Amino acid sequence: MKIELPNQAYKYITEDSSECCADTAFVLSTQNEKYLQDAKDNDAHSIINIKEIASLFGIDKIKIVGITGTNGKTTTASAIYSFLLDLGYKTAMQGTRGFFMNDDVVEGKSLTTPSVLNTYKHIYQAVEAGCEFFIMEVSSHAIVQKRIEGLNFELKILTNITQDHLDYHKTIGEYISVKNSFFQDESKKLINKDEPRAAFNIKNTFTYGIENKSSYKLMAYSLNDASSGIIQHFAEVVPFTSSLHGFFNLYNLMAAIGAVDLLVEEKLEKIVEVVDNFAGVSGRMEQVCELPNVIVDFAHTPDGMQQVLNALKEKELLVVFGAGGDRDREKRPMMGRIAASLAKKVYITSDNPRTEDPQAIVDDILEGIEDRSIVSVELNRKKAIEMALDDQEDEDVVVILGKGDEAFQIIYDKKLPFDDREIVRELLNIN
Repeated sequence: MKIELPNQAYKYITEDSSECCADTAFVLSTQNEKYLQDAKDNDAHSIINIKEIASLFGIDKIKIVGITGTNGKTTTASAIYSFLLDLGYKTAMQGTRGFFMNDDVVEGKSLTTPSVLNTYKHIYQAVEAGCEFFIMEVSSHAIVQKRIEGLNFELKILTNITQDHLDYHKTIGEYISVKNSFFQDESKKLINKDEPRAAFNIKNTFTYGIENKSSYKLMAYSLNDASSGIIQHFAEVVPFTSSLHGFFNLYNLMAAIGAVDLLVEEKLEKIVEVVDNFAGVSGRMEQVCELPNVIVDFAHTPDGMQQVLNALKEKELLVVFGAGGDRDREKRPMMGRIAASLAKKVYITSDNPRTEDPQAIVDDILEGIEDRSIVSVELNRKKAIEMALDDQEDEDVVVILGKGDEAFQIIYDKKLPFDDREIVRELLNIN
C-alpha cells in the first residue's frame, strides 16, 4: 500500500519493501525491519522511522482511545463510538468490524489492529473528516508486534483477561503480561477493577466495576427485559437502561460510559441518556429468530462461551460450536466442558478449521466432556445447525457460537461463503 504525502522530498511512502522505488520512501517499523535491505535494493528514496512521520498524519490533532482485553473489545469500542456520535461528536472507529467514520462504513472487516501504517492512514482520514476521536481495538498480537508504534493514546481501556491466543503467546502468563504491558505508562487508563489479573501503573488510572469499589461503580442492576443499572461516580448517581442482554454486557456498558465521561465535558446524566440508543453489535448475542428462538454469538473462548451461556441459563440450550484450526489447542477441552455443563444438548462441528483436520479439533474438544450422552458430532456446520433446529422444542434456545457475523468458513487457505445467520434463515425459510 503506497500513500501519497504532499510537500515532501518523496512522493509516496510504503511499509512494503517491494513497492519501494526512487520516489517512494520506506517506512521502517518493528514489523518490517527484516526487509530493510530489500527496500534499499529496490532503490527506496529514503528510509524513515515510523515515529518520525506520525505528525504528518495528524496524530496529534485527534484523541485516540485504545481498548484491549480478551473479550468485549468490539462491543465496548462500538458503544463508545455510538455514544459519542449521539452526543454530537464526530468520531471514527477501527477494529474487527472494519473502519467507520461518522456513522459511515469506510472499509470492511480486517485485522483487529491493522498494520501501523494502515492505522496512521485511517487516523489521517479521520482528521480530514473533522473527527475529534479515534476509537480502536488493540489486540495482543498488535502489542507484541508494535503495531501501535508512535500512537499517543488519550485513554487506554482494559475489558478483561482470560485465556486466548496461546498458539501465539505460548503460556497464559505471557499472554497476561502482554495485555498488562499496555498499561504501564502514565497515560490515562480505565481498568476493570473486577479483573484479578490486571496489573497497571496507578498514575492517571480510573476504574469501573460491579463487585469491587471503583471510580465508576455499578450499585444495582437488573437483567430483566435486557438490562438496566445505577452507576455511582463520586457524588453522581445515575440510572441507565440498555437493550443489551447478559451480565457480561454490563461490564462493556460500564467501560463505555466511563470512557465517554473521561473524554468529554458532559454530565454523566446526559451521557447515560444515549445508552439505550445502542442496539449492540451484529453477531454478538444476535437473535436471528424469535420463534423458534435462535441466537448467534462470536464467543470463541472458554470465558466468552461461559458468559453467553450463563446469560441464557434460565432457558434450555441447544449449543452448536467448534474451535478454530491452527489456534490455541489448550482452550478446546475447556470449551467442551463449559458447553456440556450448561447445555441441554451439544452439537460439535467445524469452525474455520484452516489446515487442521476437523475431526482432530473435535477430538480435542471432546477430551473436556465426561458424559457424552448429550453430545452429537457433525463436521458439516450447516448439518449441525440443522440438527439443532430439528431437535428444538417449545422453549428451547438454539445458540450458535464461534463465528458471529463472519460471512465465511476458512478451510485451508480458502474463505468459503458461510454465514450462520443466513444458514438459519435458509433452513427456517425466513426471508
